[in-house]
Amino acid sequence: MDTLQALLLGFISIVLINNFVFTKFLGTCPYLGVSGRLDMAFGMGLAVTFVTTLAGALTWLIDNLFLIPYGLEITRYVCYILVIAGAVQLVEMYLKKFFPPLYESFGIFLPLITTNCVILGLCLFLNLWEIRSFPTAVVLSFGAGIGFTMAICIMAGIREELELVDIPDCLQGAPITLITAGLLTLGFMGFAGMIK
Repeated sequence: MDTLQALLLGFISIVLINNFVFTKFLGTCPYLGVSGRLDMAFGMGLAVTFVTTLAGALTWLIDNLFLIPYGLEITRYVCYILVIAGAVQLVEMYLKKFFPPLYESFGIFLPLITTNCVILGLCLFLNLWEIRSFPTAVVLSFGAGIGFTMAICIMAGIREELELVDIPDCLQGAPITLITAGLLTLGFMGFAGMIK
């Protein structure tokens, strides 16, 4: 298998089959909290994709160029969180300067990207999976962000349509949202079954 084909397979795998939201249940707070409107969900997905790609690439470099060679693996969490926080600050400053309405609509969820477990989980999984190629780390990081964006946008689209439906009172709000999330998860778990 050539390198390009392996990168494409890894990208498709992390977006559909190993989607962090649907298979690892990471990032469910913004997934449920910001998926009320499609425009907000898409903006949040793009912000998370940027931070995920940047953080995944930088933490892979830090890990493989400094932490592992010098036996400093114990500091991984601290280094990863610092890199993620810095990337989130870049996104926050950019949105505040160029897209103030989007910045305001995110509210508390934008700074909470720092604690989004999809990003930290990806950085840790890159080491757990023993990724030894920088291009592979970048593609998987970008794919994890695209997978999150896809998941949150699908959920937002469904939630917008659910506003037009007559839902029983006992299921309105959080119950129907959680049922929808569960059904989406089951649907995406079917992708894993196609490979076996």
